[in-house]
Amino acid sequence: MPREQRQTYGTQRQAAARKHTAILNAAHELFAADPAVSLNEVAKRAGVGAGTLYRHFPTREDLILAVYRHDVQRLVDSVDAVLASGSARDGFVAWFEKLAAYIRVKHGLGEALHNAAIQDAINETYAPVTAAVGRLLDACVAEGSVRPGHDPGDVLLLMSFLWRVAPNDDGVAQGRRLIDMVFKGIAARRQPSASDA
Repeated sequence: MPREQRQTYGTQRQAAARKHTAILNAAHELFAADPAVSLNEVAKRAGVGAGTLYRHFPTREDLILAVYRHDVQRLVDSVDAVLASGSARDGFVAWFEKLAAYIRVKHGLGEALHNAAIQDAINETYAPVTAAVGRLLDACVAEGSVRPGHDPGDVLLLMSFLWRVAPNDDGVAQGRRLIDMVFKGIAARRQPSASDA
């Protein structure tokens, strides 16, 4: 392929990738506000024509699946940033609060998420999510805020209370109280010293 054609093809691929990402970001925002939002509204928010949206995502289900996978990957990829922003314990809390907010949106999509394709997507993203939880736990163990030996899958299940609290200030406060309880249960234990005897 001549150089000029390669450059044109590369430019077209970059533009398509930008449009793809813009559609996913717009759909994420709009689904969070209204799970029944029209795909035309998603296209408008993304700054693309309806035809462009349908070329990337032929059906509503295709778009929901893509948004789900994109959001989970973004969440998994955020572990380093949340751990770099403060203590490992604070990063653990911030990450799970993001996960809870996302899962509340996912549950808001209702019937759209009750089919085999979505269940397959949930199953395929379970391993990366538990791996992210494992990294958060390892950082907390290294910091000394959590004792070693916890299974990431168990901790993920334990933390699932977060997506059942109300999505308002009272719910956030309740979630923080419950997280404190969790940390009391999984916290590193102080070893008794000779002076304690």
